[in-house]
Amino acid sequence: MNVDIGNALDGDLGLERTDLDALDERVADAYDRIERGRAEAEHGYAALNLPDTCDPDTIRRAADGFDPDHLLTVGIGGSALGAATLTDALGAGVDCRYLDNVDPEWIRAIVDDVDLSSTVVNVVSRSGTTAETLSNFLVVREAMEAAGVDWTERTVVTTGEAGNLRSMADTHDLPALDVPDGVPGRFSALSTVGLFAAEIAGVDLDAVLAGAAAEADRLAGSLFESPAYAYGATTYALAERGAATNAVMPYAESLERFAEWFAQLWAESLGKDGRGQTPARALGATDQHSQLQLYRAGPADKLVTLVRPREADDIGIPETDLEGLSYLGGSSLGELLDAEFRATEASLAAAGRENVRIEIDRVDERGIGELLYGMEAACVLYGELAAVSTFTQPAVEWGKKAARGLLGGGDFPEAEAVAEKRRLEVE
Repeated sequence: MNVDIGNALDGDLGLERTDLDALDERVADAYDRIERGRAEAEHGYAALNLPDTCDPDTIRRAADGFDPDHLLTVGIGGSALGAATLTDALGAGVDCRYLDNVDPEWIRAIVDDVDLSSTVVNVVSRSGTTAETLSNFLVVREAMEAAGVDWTERTVVTTGEAGNLRSMADTHDLPALDVPDGVPGRFSALSTVGLFAAEIAGVDLDAVLAGAAAEADRLAGSLFESPAYAYGATTYALAERGAATNAVMPYAESLERFAEWFAQLWAESLGKDGRGQTPARALGATDQHSQLQLYRAGPADKLVTLVRPREADDIGIPETDLEGLSYLGGSSLGELLDAEFRATEASLAAAGRENVRIEIDRVDERGIGELLYGMEAACVLYGELAAVSTFTQPAVEWGKKAARGLLGGGDFPEAEAVAEKRRLEVE
């Protein structure tokens, strides 16, 4: 992974090279703290050890014997987004769907659309009590039974040491993968949580982990020596100067789900104590024709992160005699996309709007491993610099308790707050 922070300097927010030089002393301290956390496998920091601690053979054994046409991953948030990022970017030959919402019409459409007799279900929840996940799984299980499919022959569980899912796996002798200790869900893409779907989809797990390990080896005590920490430190420094939004804009359709994964990582980890950066999702070149207008000419309160592979397959553009379009003939879609990328980057810089370029060699296993690990490490560094509790999510837990109370799952004061909603209705 390569990170170019040149266009983050000397823009409207006033970040200069001397500011980064001064910040680098704090980066060194943060690096030491992170390394201590990794060495002790402390909660959260243990996620940065996954390239070494994740055992791909365990995942392969759980997937052994399955050759499905469809994979339904039943999970929400970090239990689904990492896997979706990997399979959307790299998977081929298996139709991978993610039941990560409880919209009944949407769920019904998915269940009705797949051949359940040729489907593997992976239900993912560390606690085994996640309401959305368990509800969707029960719907899928009932649909399998109605279709005459033995769900116990087609279900794999990924969960913690105890809980409803672990008990179910033990009772029905289901293949079960352990969620790694000390790894929050949004940091679990490079573990059993994210890699089972990738294995089913034919992804080379060893290559993914090798890419992540290569990026781990590049972590260093200076932001000028580590791409991941260059990004983490620069985003933090810009946020301190008013970059309240971080718009992540991949220039590859296969990386669109990556932007969704990044949004959870960044928001849930760093949105604490009145601080943090709001992640926005965009897609190049599509959103040059929509969101770019705001990023270039709207309020100077944003960072734009441009992400792309340096190499990709290409398609030539046929010659044409259409007036005004002859210049396109003989070039390619890849050349057009590259021109769009560089034009967007230059357009933002010319307007004084900060942007950062992140590149991987290709959208392949190694490149995705580097990208996922690099962004996780960048997030952890940002959290250290901002002195927030990176690995907790109290606001998320509040909402879970409120919803559970409304459904009769216990007495929670959070549920009582729902009745206090202020109303001003216009009919």
